Amino acid sequence: MMTNWSVILNIAKTHLLTKVKQTIIAALGVTFGIGAYITLVSFMTGLNSMLDDLILNQTPHIHIYNEIEPSKKQPVAMYDAFKNSVNVVHSIKPKLSQKKIHNALPIIHYLNNDEDVKGAIPQIKANIFYIAGSIEIGGNLTGINPLDEAKLFNFSDYVVKGSPEMLQKTDNGILLGAGVAKKMSLTIGDRVQISTSKGDVFPLKIVGIYQSGVADIDAIQSFANIKTVQRILGQAENYITDINVKLHNMNLALPKAKKIEQQFHLTAIDINTANAQFETGTTIRNLITYAVSITLLIVAGFGIYNILNMLIYEKMNDIAILKATGFSGKDVQYIFMSQAIIIGLIGGILGLLIGLIFTNIINTIPFKTDALPTVETYPINFDGWFYVIGITFAMVSTFLAGYLPSKKAKKIDPVKIIRGQ
Repeated sequence: MMTNWSVILNIAKTHLLTKVKQTIIAALGVTFGIGAYITLVSFMTGLNSMLDDLILNQTPHIHIYNEIEPSKKQPVAMYDAFKNSVNVVHSIKPKLSQKKIHNALPIIHYLNNDEDVKGAIPQIKANIFYIAGSIEIGGNLTGINPLDEAKLFNFSDYVVKGSPEMLQKTDNGILLGAGVAKKMSLTIGDRVQISTSKGDVFPLKIVGIYQSGVADIDAIQSFANIKTVQRILGQAENYITDINVKLHNMNLALPKAKKIEQQFHLTAIDINTANAQFETGTTIRNLITYAVSITLLIVAGFGIYNILNMLIYEKMNDIAILKATGFSGKDVQYIFMSQAIIIGLIGGILGLLIGLIFTNIINTIPFKTDALPTVETYPINFDGWFYVIGITFAMVSTFLAGYLPSKKAKKIDPVKIIRGQ
């Protein structure tokens, strides 16, 4: 026997319209459940992504440098007379090793030819003093290739005044940390003197202000061209202290770092090792976000189930009449399941619209803080998958919420109901 869907859908529509208040409440349960889910998950994942970017955008996937550490093999171990003895050496001092990476330029060239590497760029790190009048502040000066840093590590996002291009063009230029600039009352166009550990003093012109969002870094950190820093330190053009590597796939960072250590006998730190605590915090925040979001959807599902359950009890007479006039138990089940799916579809679509409206409103609310100089409004993640998940859950939850009560309706004996009347 063929099911007459036009009749079933027409009866379902009549049921929904005769109890319009309950229909609206059921649909609103879905609407606000899905709307709240979209708003919460978009905002929280946007916030998590912003916090991740604050750290990870500035962190290389692999950081290569020369580690200062004690000699692994002490001189006493080289004497055959003490070969079979237990040697105890106190107060081991670090060996005298240079900060410079030997053959840095060929290593960079080799890494840039690796298909897994997006880019490998050099840096020079130096401890210096900033001098302006009678003020002297200790800090760090990093020599960089500004345009390469901007391309690979979003460096331009953290230059709040001036630009990396200005630093590239200016040989004696410096991008001064925001904290240093504030302490010394300096701005673009001013000059600041740099003193090295040897006592040499060099005047540099401020071409920009750098602000990472981490106050401790901004209070000491500044940047200049690699050639400028080499000149300040009195070193040759092949003097490089650090190599920063960006990979196409961040998950390859650990095995790649180990391979580099073995191949070049240098220290290579991968991004996950360098930011282990931060990664743990991100994972927990994401877990909480999705747990709360799923809870909202489940609560909406139970609300629909309760309303449909009550609707069936109120429609006992209608069910009896339908069965008495020739409708099968399956037809009755289809009528109530159709109602549930209609409620889910209407409520789900409205929920997506409300979620989209709320997230767009939040995305326009000003959000200014010194810790996040590049962020102007509250962050929102407009990921299409959230909307797919939202409407899918709305349909699945309303289907299940309608299936269970409709199964009861299918088994109702019309004779018992009519006798009871």
